[in-house]
Amino acid sequence: MISLKVAGRLLEIQRVLVRHGLDEFVTATHLYRPLRFLYFLQPSTWFARRRGASRGERLRLALEELGPIFIKFGQAVSTRRDLLPPDIADELAKLQDRVPPFPGEQARAAIERALGESVGAVFGSFETAPLAAASIAQVHTATLKDGREVIVKVLRPAMRTVIRRDLEVLYALARLALRYVPDASRLRPLEIVAEYDQTIMDELDLMREAANAAQLKRNFAGSPLLYVPEVHFELCRPDVLVMERIRGVQISDIARLRALGVDIRKLAENGVAIFFTQMLRHNFFHADMHPGNIFVLTEDPANPRYAAVDFGIVGTLDPRDLEYLAGNFLAFFDRDYRRVAELHVESGWVPPGTRVDELEAAVRTVCEPIFQKPLSEISFGVVLLRLFETARRFRMEVQPQLVLLQKTLLNIEGLGRELYPELDLWKTAQPLLRAWYRERMSPRTILKEARRHLPEFLETLRATPPLLRRLVREAEGRRALFPSETAEYRRLAAELRAGARRRDRTLIACTVLALGVLWLALGAEPVIFGVVVAAGAVAYLLVRR
Repeated sequence: MISLKVAGRLLEIQRVLVRHGLDEFVTATHLYRPLRFLYFLQPSTWFARRRGASRGERLRLALEELGPIFIKFGQAVSTRRDLLPPDIADELAKLQDRVPPFPGEQARAAIERALGESVGAVFGSFETAPLAAASIAQVHTATLKDGREVIVKVLRPAMRTVIRRDLEVLYALARLALRYVPDASRLRPLEIVAEYDQTIMDELDLMREAANAAQLKRNFAGSPLLYVPEVHFELCRPDVLVMERIRGVQISDIARLRALGVDIRKLAENGVAIFFTQMLRHNFFHADMHPGNIFVLTEDPANPRYAAVDFGIVGTLDPRDLEYLAGNFLAFFDRDYRRVAELHVESGWVPPGTRVDELEAAVRTVCEPIFQKPLSEISFGVVLLRLFETARRFRMEVQPQLVLLQKTLLNIEGLGRELYPELDLWKTAQPLLRAWYRERMSPRTILKEARRHLPEFLETLRATPPLLRRLVREAEGRRALFPSETAEYRRLAAELRAGARRRDRTLIACTVLALGVLWLALGAEPVIFGVVVAAGAVAYLLVRR
């Protein structure tokens, strides 16, 4: 049942769409059809509708009026210029950093409330006029008392209330979709909205953003690929963030980058390398990489360096999902469609009864025509859309935990192609994936993982003998319930006790073997000790066998 507040917001959305002359969206939306004529019949709607502006401008203005969630949608869509008409792409790009600001005096008052001091007492200087305004916050420039340049980010007024209201609308639409839209359950709309709910509510906590920035800076310490500004934690609060000011060229200003002699091809390829480095090596990635959040440091034009801002949305993956995803990429590069099908079944992304050969044939049918084009012309976004369509017949469910990663990958591809249309995403990404996979399977990595899990293994080993003894006692107790036990029953109980003792000795021998191997792997002295321990354990296990 839709609440009155949600119903009112849905009517308001329709009013805004009609007022901006976006009738086709209202007509196409089944939910609004019973109500749309109420607005077409109102004289106020006729006079208020904006038909003079272009369709792109009307869409941008409608999204701005509808608020932060709709603005963020426009930001995400704007990065795929290859999938949008140019007039709409140009207008939606303005949502990246040209959202109308709120008054600077309100921002100053909010900063003073958060810090408990006047702006003059904290900063050497503070610009009341904002440098940039985004969907949930705006940025002001300032200097610290020691003269260092910083930016001060402050949340828009009442932002949590506004976001929560529109999230309720999204939940209501998701429930309606589950009830009335065929096949909606496979899309898991409630789970996707819940994932977005957590993401955007986290984005409203600027202390979390500060911590994200610090983690990303540590991950790329010393890297020539990405620079992350320094955070001044002593001045950060949930509603206020103070960070080093970046002076670079915005990534969307391609004309200026070319004028400065920046190697555009290398810049585009570095963007792909940054994404896959974050995903594979760090498992911690900036998930809001639209052009408004990315700058280029051009001190060395032949080796341009990215600089990122706005760390409110970051993503991580479960290690198993990461391995399955990387495996799918590699299998796709190799056109190993059977492996793609097997990985989808093993990961649980399709029902367990799915026939691998049928899924393999479907994937091949989608991918082979795509591979007839040069790799540099293949759009990852188109591939994902085609595969998604194919997956319907196999009841493949949307994986909410992968939505952020998919969105970020699409953003990166769109940005890279805008910089350098000939960008070969596959050629750039494939070596990174193969290097990660080789490292993942190397003996050194396996030993490192074994060392990391050794405490858990030893704790399990310590708890195993008491557990086995308890099982034996329980078996003996159950035997007491049968006074007329047979000789066969007594023989079975004796074998259980003997088996428990053998397992105890085998577990101990395996532990000794693991310790010996770790001793050798770590290069500890004397080496002969590790050799003797490992050899003795192996000999015992062979004799026992």
